[in-house]
Order: sequence, then structure tokens, then C-alpha cells
Amino acid sequence: MSEALQALASYITEKCENLVVSSNIAFGELTLATTAESLTALVTFLRDDPRCGFINIIDVCGVDYPSRVDRFDVVYHFLAPRQNQRIRLKLQTNEDKPVPSLCPLFPGADWFEREAWDLYGIMFTGHPDLRRILTDYGFEGHPLRKDFPVTGFVEVRYDDTVKRVVYEPVELKQEFRSFDFLSPWEGTDYVLPGDEKSAK
Repeated sequence: MSEALQALASYITEKCENLVVSSNIAFGELTLATTAESLTALVTFLRDDPRCGFINIIDVCGVDYPSRVDRFDVVYHFLAPRQNQRIRLKLQTNEDKPVPSLCPLFPGADWFEREAWDLYGIMFTGHPDLRRILTDYGFEGHPLRKDFPVTGFVEVRYDDTVKRVVYEPVELKQEFRSFDFLSPWEGTDYVLPGDEKSAK
């Protein structure tokens, strides 16, 4: 399988040398790095070229590296059913640098891109309906960013007295405590039932 992936990587980088930044084969999968400017042309080639035939979009997701200038990786997964091959595309961006939407090429990218926008704040230009999909409409921030507070900003609950949904600042119900992570089988002064058998 790695020979076929190596041949595919060589073919793509030869045909699209100005669109591919790097290629890598790891864990039986081919990963191509590209840029936001080259994304549409590269994906069009991967879809339309008969040797590639990546006609199915499987997923679009984000990864957050807050220490980098371009903190987000946008990761695309495609499938070529005829060749039974998968490919991954990666590109780097940040909050201010939008990525072109793949909805004109793959209508199925619609909800994937909305999810990446909702959870990471990755902007997609040319998207037909870029709005929240998993969080509430009044939600502030993007919850999968590494710098998003663990408790969030507001909590939502149904108040039975006013008969409606109420938004309130987060209130921690329990004080933070230091937990003892000792195993119950270690550090005890007594013998647990059955331990006397293991000592023999």
C-alpha cells in the first residue's frame, strides 16, 4: 500500500508542484500540505484527475496550536472510491486569514465548515450560510480553542418559575479541591480481604 501512496504522492507533486508545500506518508496515509490560496485549485485537480478521483469529502476539521502565529490547521479528508484510497490535506491559518470554502466543489462541505467555524472560529469565504451549528445562537467564543475557559462564560437552564430558558453567568457549584489519587489497594494500614492469600 505504501508503494501506491508513494506513487500517488509523486504524481500529485509533479502535476501540482506549485500547489503542494510538502507531502508525507505516515501510518498508511498520505498527507499533503498546501496553502489557503492553492486549496481550491488543488482540490479541483484531486477531484477531476482520473488517476486521483477523490470525489468524496469525508471530513473538514480544525486543530488549534495557540503558540503559533497561524494557530489553526484546517484538515480535509477525501476518498477515491474507485482507487480505494484516502488523502488528507492540511493548511495553516489564523483568526484573521479566511480559507476559501469548498462548498462550490463539494456541497457536503457545508456542515463541516460550519462546525469548524462554530468550534474554532475558522473563517471560510464563499460559504453560503456560515453560522453556528452546535452551540447556541447567543454563545460567546469558540469552545474547542485551547484558550477557551474550561467552564465557559454562561450557563443555560430552564427556569420553571419564569417558564423560559435563562442565561446566567457560570457559577461553580463545588469548590476546587485537591484530590487524593492513591490507589485504595496501596498505603493502607489494614489488610484487605483476600490479601493474606497473595502474601503466601
